[in-house]
Amino acid sequence: MSQEAVPVPEVGSLKRELDETVQKETPVASSEQDSKRIKLETEADSVIDTTKRQVSNGITEKDVGITEFVCKNANRINGVLKERYSDFMVNEIDMDSNVVHLLDEGIPDKRERRRERREKERQEHADADANGDVNTVAVAAPAPAAPEKPVEKKFELSEEQKAELVNIFGEEDTEKIIGLLTNGSNIETVKKFDDKEERTKIHRVIREFFQNKLETITTADNAFKIALSTNSNTRRKRDRTNESKLEHNLGPQKDFLHFVIYKENKETMEIAGILAKLLKIPIKWLKYAGTKDRRGITVQKASVEKLSVERLNSINRILKGARIGGFEYNDDPLKLGDLKGNEFIITIKDAQTNEVGKTVEESIKPILKSLSEDGFINYFGMQRFGTFSISTHQIGREILKSNWKEAVELILAEQEVVFPKSIEARKIWKNTKNPTETLRKMPRKCSAEFSILSRLEKTPKESNGEYSSNSYFTAIMGIPRNLRIMYGHSYQSYIWNVAASERIKLFGLKVVAGDLVLIKDNEDKEAEKEKKTSSSSNDPEEFDPDNDDNIQEDVKKDQYIRARVVTEDEIKENKYTIYDVVLPTPGFDVQYPENEQLRKVYSDIMAKDGLDPFNMARKVREFSLAGTYRHVMAKVEHLEYHIRHYADSTEQLVRTDLELLRLKQQAIRDNTPEMTFEQILPESEAESNDKKTAIIIKMQLGVSTYATMCLRELLTNQL
Repeated sequence: MSQEAVPVPEVGSLKRELDETVQKETPVASSEQDSKRIKLETEADSVIDTTKRQVSNGITEKDVGITEFVCKNANRINGVLKERYSDFMVNEIDMDSNVVHLLDEGIPDKRERRRERREKERQEHADADANGDVNTVAVAAPAPAAPEKPVEKKFELSEEQKAELVNIFGEEDTEKIIGLLTNGSNIETVKKFDDKEERTKIHRVIREFFQNKLETITTADNAFKIALSTNSNTRRKRDRTNESKLEHNLGPQKDFLHFVIYKENKETMEIAGILAKLLKIPIKWLKYAGTKDRRGITVQKASVEKLSVERLNSINRILKGARIGGFEYNDDPLKLGDLKGNEFIITIKDAQTNEVGKTVEESIKPILKSLSEDGFINYFGMQRFGTFSISTHQIGREILKSNWKEAVELILAEQEVVFPKSIEARKIWKNTKNPTETLRKMPRKCSAEFSILSRLEKTPKESNGEYSSNSYFTAIMGIPRNLRIMYGHSYQSYIWNVAASERIKLFGLKVVAGDLVLIKDNEDKEAEKEKKTSSSSNDPEEFDPDNDDNIQEDVKKDQYIRARVVTEDEIKENKYTIYDVVLPTPGFDVQYPENEQLRKVYSDIMAKDGLDPFNMARKVREFSLAGTYRHVMAKVEHLEYHIRHYADSTEQLVRTDLELLRLKQQAIRDNTPEMTFEQILPESEAESNDKKTAIIIKMQLGVSTYATMCLRELLTNQL
């Protein structure tokens, strides 16, 4: 049994980590399991064929430019990553550098408090009976008198409210609006309102003045349609549930309610979709700082717009595979990128050394020391390039060359590793080029393929029996926007990886003249506004797990960043370290390194693909990539490791946030609140004799860094 904690400098994090292996949904453990370890998976679900996992991507690290290591000539170990999804735990780090934990399961309502009191009384009686202290007799309590039904107050507008409505709409329309309460009809205002802020204010005024009895929508020419509210589409009416008010210290309700999401084996967007459906609200009202991986147990913050804590709190009773808590009213919503990074607890199972005569611990010590002191190359991880045999960057290359037909053929191609249910459809396309026949067999889950075929099916062929280039372009544009943009970004990531590998090969961890560093505190507001406009997209109204338009990354999209070249004088002054150095992804609005060897890497590799890094503007705006900057190196903070031995591959070696919370709750019920519970379970003497070895790594990484790229320094069989 061993443990080591290593102090570290800065930086690193997770985007959409590792593969997203689909497992059976397992609900969060019920309260009856409080005093036991929560078994999150069945044996059949928990054990994965590691051989298949190693080739499941179809493409290799070398294929996407990932070739170098910081800790050179190390004897890396073999091990299994994510054998169970509880082996991969992620807790978000908020903007105040606090690790986000699930500290409660919401606020107990009256029913829960009554249940707790009854349980406590039953326990006390049982203890007394067991000790022979009391001879209890059950006496039925008198039934409480039925509360009088409150008399509903007649609704009436004040004179000030009427005057304000007349000022907004005019007298005639104001009378019609008031009349809606009795005639149940609907009206369209004569007056039009072109200013968006004014329209927003009017929506709020109508809601407030009429106590949500009326609903408003804006017409195409910016007039207002106003009607009597219905149960199905009135947000405020939904919020006024029959549930009793909760006793809490959150203060008065504000525009936004922040909360903590704990989830098991589910994506962030999936949970957002579930919450939106249960609350009957548009998914765009839910915001979060970063997306978290499906295959893992993760904890993160989220916010919801204009919702009471009573309404959100009630959802916990019906959630499966997730819990919410940590409620807090706030004036502002969370925004994508409002996080410092993530804390990971990763369990590597079946760890084996490749060095004769050495233990696993002896083998990993120098590598972990290197990670702690030097960090790792900040590569874009394998998940950036898809999970099929054909990488997304290959499709991106053809799109950037305006080779629409070639891009379509790559997307629809037969592949060695591909979604199994699409195999027959791909074969049909290869043999017939008939979109209708292919579409019958193509699963909707294959969003890009299904979208392309749907467009081609409606497009006539040319006289030669072929589709025109424009037909293929139209088909590409039918792919959900975020997915089709992702192809180009994937190609940028590939070029960045190649450039980073060459940079490390050429100069190691030295800073050289011609390197790039970021210009601090330099924001061009107009350019920032332009970037916001070009990168924004409409939020989906409803989550569709088969819709790739839901893909998002936990990085701020609106940051406008500039870089400049490091001079010889700055090298002599040791002004910068390798952790300041950045490389650009290719684009029309980036500075390239001025070191000729490194600059040539961009030109040479892209020339092989028929592209020019200095000519990245395109006629189609969304394929005209501006480029951005990424740090060459990332560091690990608060790195520590633990060695544990085990016999059963389903054995859980680390407690989840939910398990720790339930154990603490049980201790309070047992009047032993002073009890402490460790998250990483200690090893017993019996377990130390077990044959299998696990390494538990706890670390913090900053935003926009891949945990897999950190762990590849340690593992030979990186997935």
